[in-house]
Amino acid sequence: MSWLERTELLVQKEGLEKLQKANVLVVGLGGVGSYAAEFIARSGINKMTIVDGDVFDETNKNRQLPALDSTLGASKAMILAARLKDINKEIELTVLEEFLSPERAYEIVSKEFDYVLDCIDSITPKVNLIVASRRKKVKIISSMGAGGKLDATKIRVKDISKTKNCTMARVLRKRLKERKVDKGVKAVYSEEIQIATSVKKTDGTNFKKSYYGTISYMPAAFGLQAAAHAINHIIKK
Repeated sequence: MSWLERTELLVQKEGLEKLQKANVLVVGLGGVGSYAAEFIARSGINKMTIVDGDVFDETNKNRQLPALDSTLGASKAMILAARLKDINKEIELTVLEEFLSPERAYEIVSKEFDYVLDCIDSITPKVNLIVASRRKKVKIISSMGAGGKLDATKIRVKDISKTKNCTMARVLRKRLKERKVDKGVKAVYSEEIQIATSVKKTDGTNFKKSYYGTISYMPAAFGLQAAAHAINHIIKK
């Protein structure tokens, strides 16, 4: 009996074959990306590249799938890679332990990928990844801000030009417009108004000037929507 028996029952042999032949890129393995990557692997997708240069710290435990006392200080990419291989020992996994620079975004994104999942939480690398995907005509879904929000029923998937009530999406739209990208990018976002009192300023390292407080399930729900969108696209292609 195959571990994908129930998947095949739902999507049929043809759907499962499409998933098994697919190749997906997941960039950013925090609250959103760790769940998204796991859902991608559990769907039967057999080829993945995962990218993140960060290590786990204490503050990740409230929302990141592999963040445990036992993984603190360890590489997010390496810990998640081990977990994905424990789900599917045959998965072809490329692991890149790095933060995405503009040049690398353009090098990493290629026509080989059926879908790119942008789960980065900093604006500049997000812009670079989206622009690279659009220029190379590779499908991409981008996760907006899951912070400062509590209502999971307000999460939507729409073209980035149609997003509302999301600070990150507003800033991103402006930056993308400067790069001549104003639509054609699917975005996961929430229409809930951000809880203004939950924001904290930072020193600006890794392109990050501030962040919102987050609850356990919101980044996971964003990751679920991103993965579901990519998986459904691959099945229907």
